[in-house]
Amino acid sequence: MPAVTIRNLSEETHRALKVRAAHHGHSTEAEMREILESAVRPANRVKLGSLLAAIGREAGGLTDAEAEHFARVRNKTPAEPISFE
Repeated sequence: MPAVTIRNLSEETHRALKVRAAHHGHSTEAEMREILESAVRPANRVKLGSLLAAIGREAGGLTDAEAEHFARVRNKTPAEPISFE
């Protein structure tokens, strides 16, 4: 698992992190992980799969006949792994 070092963090910020962590019942390290997770992966972010499914529903979706057609013509050959050579 990757590790991150944060340099030049002010004493005030470090103290505030420790207080915040104690308030939430976490270690300072766990609190920093939580802050970073929520910053880069917010709960209200748009997820691509959900967005595409919503667009499909708005467009009316597929009929049973269309779904059957796609199932019949779909290429079922297993994909080959990529080669970088």
